[in-house]
Amino acid sequence: MNPRLLLLASLILLHGTATASTTEAEKRLQTAVDEVLAAAGTAPNLGVLVESLNPILQRHMSFDAMTRRAVGPGWRQFTDDQKKKTTQLFTTLIIRTYSSKFTPGEHAVIKFNPAAAPAPGRVEVPTTLQYQGSHYSVMYRMEEAEGWRVTDVVIEGVSLVANYRAQFDAEFKKGGAGAVVGALSQSVDHPK
Repeated sequence: MNPRLLLLASLILLHGTATASTTEAEKRLQTAVDEVLAAAGTAPNLGVLVESLNPILQRHMSFDAMTRRAVGPGWRQFTDDQKKKTTQLFTTLIIRTYSSKFTPGEHAVIKFNPAAAPAPGRVEVPTTLQYQGSHYSVMYRMEEAEGWRVTDVVIEGVSLVANYRAQFDAEFKKGGAGAVVGALSQSVDHPK
Protein backbone atom coordinates (compact mmCIF):
# COMPACT_ATOMS: atom_id res chain seq x y z
CA MET A 1 0.00 0.00 0.00
CA ASN A 2 1.13 3.52 -0.74
CA PRO A 3 2.77 5.03 2.40
CA ARG A 4 0.89 8.31 1.90
CA LEU A 5 -2.45 6.52 1.75
CA LEU A 6 -1.55 4.54 4.85
CA LEU A 7 -0.66 7.74 6.70
CA LEU A 8 -3.87 9.42 5.54
CA ALA A 9 -5.95 6.42 6.60
CA SER A 10 -4.23 6.41 10.02
CA LEU A 11 -4.94 10.11 10.50
CA ILE A 12 -8.58 9.65 9.55
CA LEU A 13 -8.91 6.77 12.04
CA LEU A 14 -7.21 8.80 14.78
CA HIS A 15 -9.48 11.77 14.07
CA GLY A 16 -12.53 9.51 14.23
CA THR A 17 -11.32 8.04 17.54
CA ALA A 18 -10.58 11.50 18.96
CA THR A 19 -14.00 12.77 17.85
CA ALA A 20 -15.72 9.79 19.49
CA SER A 21 -13.67 10.35 22.65
CA THR A 22 -14.48 14.03 22.84
CA THR A 23 -18.16 13.27 22.27
CA GLU A 24 -18.18 10.68 25.08
CA ALA A 25 -16.35 13.05 27.43
CA GLU A 26 -18.70 15.93 26.59
CA LYS A 27 -21.75 13.74 27.28
CA ARG A 28 -20.30 12.60 30.61
CA LEU A 29 -19.55 16.19 31.59
CA GLN A 30 -23.01 17.38 30.56
CA THR A 31 -24.55 14.64 32.70
CA ALA A 32 -22.39 15.69 35.65
CA VAL A 33 -23.21 19.37 35.22
CA ASP A 34 -26.94 18.64 34.90
CA GLU A 35 -26.82 16.63 38.14
CA VAL A 36 -24.89 19.39 39.95
CA LEU A 37 -27.26 22.12 38.74
CA ALA A 38 -30.32 20.08 39.73
CA ALA A 39 -28.90 19.56 43.23
CA ALA A 40 -27.94 23.24 43.56
CA GLY A 41 -31.36 24.34 42.35
CA THR A 42 -33.28 22.29 44.91
CA ALA A 43 -31.06 22.38 48.00
CA PRO A 44 -32.61 24.48 50.78
CA ASN A 45 -29.24 25.32 52.38
CA LEU A 46 -25.49 24.85 52.04
CA GLY A 47 -25.33 21.79 54.32
CA VAL A 48 -27.86 19.90 52.21
CA LEU A 49 -26.10 21.07 49.05
CA VAL A 50 -22.75 19.65 50.23
CA GLU A 51 -24.44 16.33 51.06
CA SER A 52 -26.19 16.28 47.68
CA LEU A 53 -23.09 17.14 45.67
CA ASN A 54 -20.77 14.68 47.41
CA PRO A 55 -21.94 11.51 45.59
CA ILE A 56 -22.30 13.37 42.29
CA LEU A 57 -18.76 14.73 42.40
CA GLN A 58 -17.38 11.39 43.62
CA ARG A 59 -18.87 9.76 40.50
CA HIS A 60 -17.63 12.31 38.00
CA MET A 61 -14.29 13.55 39.34
CA SER A 62 -11.04 11.66 39.81
CA PHE A 63 -10.00 12.90 43.23
CA ASP A 64 -7.11 10.41 43.27
CA ALA A 65 -5.57 11.98 40.15
CA MET A 66 -6.34 15.51 41.34
CA THR A 67 -4.71 14.91 44.72
CA ARG A 68 -1.64 13.26 43.23
CA ARG A 69 -1.14 16.16 40.81
CA ALA A 70 -1.86 18.81 43.40
CA VAL A 71 0.83 17.38 45.68
CA GLY A 72 3.29 16.96 42.81
CA PRO A 73 6.61 15.10 42.88
CA GLY A 74 6.58 14.85 46.67
CA TRP A 75 3.69 12.38 46.36
CA ARG A 76 6.23 9.57 45.93
CA GLN A 77 7.51 10.25 49.45
CA PHE A 78 4.09 9.82 51.09
CA THR A 79 3.34 6.54 52.82
CA ASP A 80 0.25 4.65 51.70
CA ASP A 81 -1.61 5.86 54.80
CA GLN A 82 -0.57 9.46 54.13
CA LYS A 83 -1.72 9.16 50.51
CA LYS A 84 -5.09 7.81 51.62
CA LYS A 85 -5.54 10.51 54.28
CA THR A 86 -4.41 13.28 51.91
CA THR A 87 -6.86 12.12 49.22
CA GLN A 88 -9.73 11.98 51.73
CA LEU A 89 -8.97 15.44 53.09
CA PHE A 90 -8.44 16.98 49.65
CA THR A 91 -11.70 15.45 48.42
CA THR A 92 -13.57 16.93 51.39
CA LEU A 93 -11.94 20.31 50.83
CA ILE A 94 -12.72 20.38 47.09
CA ILE A 95 -16.35 19.32 47.56
CA ARG A 96 -16.85 21.90 50.29
CA THR A 97 -15.14 24.65 48.28
CA TYR A 98 -17.05 23.75 45.10
CA SER A 99 -20.36 23.68 46.99
CA SER A 100 -19.74 27.08 48.57
CA LYS A 101 -19.66 28.66 45.09
CA PHE A 102 -23.38 28.02 44.71
CA THR A 103 -26.25 29.78 46.40
CA PRO A 104 -28.97 27.20 47.07
CA GLY A 105 -31.96 27.87 44.83
CA GLU A 106 -29.97 29.99 42.33
CA HIS A 107 -29.73 28.69 38.80
CA ALA A 108 -26.65 28.81 36.59
CA VAL A 109 -26.58 28.55 32.82
CA ILE A 110 -23.70 26.70 31.18
CA LYS A 111 -22.83 26.79 27.49
CA PHE A 112 -20.63 23.93 26.28
CA ASN A 113 -18.11 24.76 23.58
CA PRO A 114 -16.45 22.19 21.29
CA ALA A 115 -14.02 19.94 23.13
CA ALA A 116 -10.42 19.28 22.16
CA ALA A 117 -8.27 16.20 22.69
CA PRO A 118 -4.73 17.41 23.48
CA ALA A 119 -3.50 13.82 23.91
CA PRO A 120 -4.94 10.30 23.72
CA GLY A 121 -7.23 9.66 26.68
CA ARG A 122 -7.42 13.36 27.55
CA VAL A 123 -10.08 15.89 26.66
CA GLU A 124 -10.56 19.56 27.48
CA VAL A 125 -14.10 20.89 27.44
CA PRO A 126 -14.40 24.69 27.48
CA THR A 127 -17.60 26.16 28.85
CA THR A 128 -19.06 29.54 29.63
CA LEU A 129 -20.86 29.83 32.94
CA GLN A 130 -23.44 32.54 33.57
CA TYR A 131 -24.25 32.84 37.25
CA GLN A 132 -25.76 35.67 39.26
CA GLY A 133 -25.30 38.11 36.39
CA SER A 134 -21.62 37.33 35.76
CA HIS A 135 -19.92 35.29 33.03
CA TYR A 136 -17.03 32.94 33.70
CA SER A 137 -14.80 30.90 31.43
CA VAL A 138 -14.49 27.37 32.83
CA MET A 139 -12.41 24.60 31.25
CA TYR A 140 -12.90 21.03 32.40
CA ARG A 141 -9.93 18.71 31.91
CA MET A 142 -10.97 15.10 31.69
CA GLU A 143 -9.20 11.77 31.41
CA GLU A 144 -10.42 8.35 30.47
CA ALA A 145 -9.83 5.91 33.29
CA GLU A 146 -12.77 3.65 34.02
CA GLY A 147 -14.89 6.12 32.06
CA TRP A 148 -14.36 9.83 31.56
CA ARG A 149 -13.72 11.77 34.76
CA VAL A 150 -12.80 15.37 35.53
CA THR A 151 -9.16 15.74 36.64
CA ASP A 152 -8.93 19.55 36.80
CA VAL A 153 -11.11 22.63 36.55
CA VAL A 154 -9.64 25.83 35.15
CA ILE A 155 -11.67 28.91 36.06
CA GLU A 156 -10.79 32.15 34.30
CA GLY A 157 -7.39 30.68 33.43
CA VAL A 158 -6.60 29.49 36.96
CA SER A 159 -6.16 25.75 37.41
CA LEU A 160 -7.61 24.33 40.60
CA VAL A 161 -4.88 21.67 40.72
CA ALA A 162 -2.04 24.14 40.03
CA ASN A 163 -3.39 26.55 42.65
CA TYR A 164 -3.36 23.86 45.34
CA ARG A 165 -0.03 22.55 44.11
CA ALA A 166 1.63 25.88 44.90
CA GLN A 167 0.18 25.71 48.42
CA PHE A 168 1.09 22.05 48.97
CA ASP A 169 4.59 22.56 47.60
CA ALA A 170 5.23 25.25 50.21
CA GLU A 171 3.96 22.98 52.98
CA PHE A 172 5.98 20.03 51.69
CA LYS A 173 9.17 22.10 51.69
CA LYS A 174 8.48 23.09 55.31
CA GLY A 175 7.87 19.62 56.69
CA GLY A 176 7.32 16.91 54.10
CA ALA A 177 4.21 14.79 53.79
CA GLY A 178 3.25 15.36 57.44
CA ALA A 179 3.09 19.11 56.89
CA VAL A 180 0.81 18.68 53.86
CA VAL A 181 -1.52 16.36 55.78
CA GLY A 182 -1.50 18.77 58.73
CA ALA A 183 -2.31 21.79 56.56
CA LEU A 184 -5.16 19.92 54.86
CA SER A 185 -6.53 18.74 58.22
CA GLN A 186 -6.45 22.34 59.46
CA SER A 187 -8.28 23.57 56.35
CA VAL A 188 -10.95 20.88 56.61
CA ASP A 189 -11.41 21.21 60.40
CA HIS A 190 -11.43 25.03 60.41
CA PRO A 191 -12.85 26.34 57.14
CA LYS A 192 -12.44 30.03 56.43
